[in-house]
Amino acid sequence: MSDGEFAGDLLRFIEASPSPFHAVAEMARRLQAAGFQRLDERSTWQLSTRDRRYVVRDGGSITAFVVGTGAASESGFRLIGAHTDSPVLKVRPRPDVRRSGHRLVGVEPYGGLLLHTWMDRDLTLAGRVACRAADGSVELRLLRLPGAWLRIPSLAIHLFRELREEGLRLDPQRHMVPLWAAGDGPGLMAAVADHLGVDFDALLAWDLVTADTQPPALGGADSAYVFAPRLDNLGSCHAGLTALLAAEAGAATQVVIANDHEEVGSGSAEGARGPFLDDTLRRICAAADPAASDGQAFAVAVARSKLVSADMAHAVHPNYADRHEPGHQPRLGGGPVIKHHAGQSYATDAGTAGWFVARARDAGVAVQHFVTRADLPCGSTIGPVTAARVGIPTVDVGSPMLSMHSIREQAAAADIAPMVAVLRSHLEHPDS
Repeated sequence: MSDGEFAGDLLRFIEASPSPFHAVAEMARRLQAAGFQRLDERSTWQLSTRDRRYVVRDGGSITAFVVGTGAASESGFRLIGAHTDSPVLKVRPRPDVRRSGHRLVGVEPYGGLLLHTWMDRDLTLAGRVACRAADGSVELRLLRLPGAWLRIPSLAIHLFRELREEGLRLDPQRHMVPLWAAGDGPGLMAAVADHLGVDFDALLAWDLVTADTQPPALGGADSAYVFAPRLDNLGSCHAGLTALLAAEAGAATQVVIANDHEEVGSGSAEGARGPFLDDTLRRICAAADPAASDGQAFAVAVARSKLVSADMAHAVHPNYADRHEPGHQPRLGGGPVIKHHAGQSYATDAGTAGWFVARARDAGVAVQHFVTRADLPCGSTIGPVTAARVGIPTVDVGSPMLSMHSIREQAAAADIAPMVAVLRSHLEHPDS
């Protein structure tokens, strides 16, 4: 595919994924179209060489894999890790708020979002709702309200003259409450029930988040830029999935995992700190490796494995270049970025960085490097968490982007194909 075709496919993926649950549903749809079959964690797995399978945990995390032609204890795993969640405003359990003749929706920040970017935007709600079915069971339904339902209006400058001198300081409890309806308009959950076609009393619980209604787009000269919500980290989910679907099966078992809850520390059953990946890899070994009865087989498989943790990276900002370490300033369109941190906020070391550079050279792709300034704190991702949890040698990488954690982020169309190519090279390479 050309850069434009890769970019167009990414835009379609993001548009279909306004919440982690929608992202997993879209990944599952693409996997099924490519012949992957879903596994149930509640059942015993039977696996054979070249089987294409995937498993979902709690709707927001997914692992897909192709069983290698070699036993895991002999050939190991080639893994790609990403995350499905993005910073948003999450709807509270009791969402109805009334102020000054308006009905509003109670929300709280999820992750480190740039609050000011959510103001004066046309917003909707997306996620999942737990409903009581006619037989008394609990059914989880995906929801995406069509159109623009919410808005967080900013305060007019005439009422906020001190803005110029003091700058904008937002209190998420008071200032970031979206308007829903005027006067005695319908409540939020009444509208949700109507949209789902269920009685109001059938609504039991929900995981709903705000989402930008403006679709992702290509922009800039020659459509060189990608303007979109949730590039962090749907851009990496898309790259990992695309690489897996394009890769030729090899001796190593190829795995892509996309965890929920990275933006809030990964501490959940389906997050990277939880057992989802470890559970899945152990079950693959047990079901497909003849040596699985050997108590050391899984530890040997892990030692023969490599994980590429893919999360979007910071490109140098032309208006704030001083916020970047002078010798490490990745640029948009410059290719995949390897992330380094002496304090292990990233899991990269010489061995894993060397692995990624070698795979990039195999694919004909140049790499960039990112290091945080020594006088600034460093973010992190699932790489160190997964490496510590499972013990797999890990490299942290990402495609460069701007406006990270804004409601609208920016990347380069030219960076999509190179990342896919390196990730595919990683999946296909037999050398452990």
